[in-house]
Amino acid sequence: MDSIPVAAPHGSPARCPMHGLDFAADPNQIYDRLRAHGPAAPVELAPGVDATLVTNHEAALRVLQNTTLFSRDSSTYWAALLEGRVPLDTPVLPMMAARPGNCLFTDGAAHKRLRTAVSESLARLNMSRLRRDVDLIGDYLIDQFSERGTADLLNDYARILALLLFNKLFGCPADIGDTLATSMAAIFDGKDALRANEDLTACLLELIAIKRRQPGDDMTSWLIQHPAGLTDAELTDQLVMLMGAGVEPERNLIGNTLLLLLSDQGANMLIEEALDNVLWNHTPIANYATHYPLKDIDLGGVPVDAHTPLVISFAAANSDPALTSARQSLSKGAHLAWGAGEHACPAKSPAQVIAVTAIEKILNALPDLKLAVPAESLQWRPGPFHRALVTLPVYFTPTPASRVAAALNATDSRNPAALPAQTPAPAMPRAEGKPAKKKGFWSTFLDTFRL
Repeated sequence: MDSIPVAAPHGSPARCPMHGLDFAADPNQIYDRLRAHGPAAPVELAPGVDATLVTNHEAALRVLQNTTLFSRDSSTYWAALLEGRVPLDTPVLPMMAARPGNCLFTDGAAHKRLRTAVSESLARLNMSRLRRDVDLIGDYLIDQFSERGTADLLNDYARILALLLFNKLFGCPADIGDTLATSMAAIFDGKDALRANEDLTACLLELIAIKRRQPGDDMTSWLIQHPAGLTDAELTDQLVMLMGAGVEPERNLIGNTLLLLLSDQGANMLIEEALDNVLWNHTPIANYATHYPLKDIDLGGVPVDAHTPLVISFAAANSDPALTSARQSLSKGAHLAWGAGEHACPAKSPAQVIAVTAIEKILNALPDLKLAVPAESLQWRPGPFHRALVTLPVYFTPTPASRVAAALNATDSRNPAALPAQTPAPAMPRAEGKPAKKKGFWSTFLDTFRL
């Protein structure tokens, strides 16, 4: 048995559930309970889905940076899944089941090839253009609720902003963007996830086919054009990963940071300071980066069986008491919110640009924002992987819905790059007498800004 030397445990804990409202309400008390037994402890991610959670910062780094003892490929090395011991309807399976063309679940040369395609495509993003896109979408969304004087900043703003922005980045035509947005939302919320996954796959394959015929200045086209020569199946898996790893964490990063800034604790913080605080203390993806030991290992005195899920708790590692005295001298990036090693998040820079720009936009547009309920009464969504609010209700002085008009006036022929240039969706014949399909957020947004 290989040994990874870290602090030894003090006992054998019972398996601790990481699902339900108790964990969502106060995950730190669960991390403290687990941490008392050593650098890792057995947990239950969902009923019938067991794992070992790494709560120690040093141990987490050792696992994240070790490419010889661990694999990310659940389709090959997750014994319980292969042996039929994992319920196929468990809500955590979409986050843990491998997609073979997805760099998140591959190792070695396959991972390098897929990861390079993603990283080099992300590197083509223009940060100035990205900020303009966020500004334009922010103006559009704020106009939807500014006259009311109340809003849910999570579901009226952060969630939709992330969905619309990623539709823009992927170059989605109207119908495909609407399907993609509704399917991803259903998967995150666990609502008919199997059907939603089928719809998502179908619309992405249609998007890929369009972009092969008519490439544009967008992530989908760049991935298609990359020298790695990705197949349609690989492109689909990569796009699912980029959308899933982008929309949900971005929504929660914006929401959690706005909560901090609107609370007493963050009232005097700069946006970048609050963002860093959230990445340390309320990281949007709290527990993930599942590894599968290739052999039985000893993790600082904690035995971990081969081919069982070993989940990294970014949240627990960031709050590791061993770091308390050192955090003042650590760099801002010393937290593990972006992961570490070969699978560290490749979209760190654009993700922060999007969050800062979106937060600046809403705070400048509605400068007297106030929480509508006490911060401590807000509810957090259950689930083992994320740190995500259910809602973020606020009130403010009502203002006219004039931002879109102002944006259109400012975005004229002198600055066409600020407009979302989209490939028109192919015209689809409608059956005689069949009612027109209700438009979604994306097609409505495109109609608003199509000159």
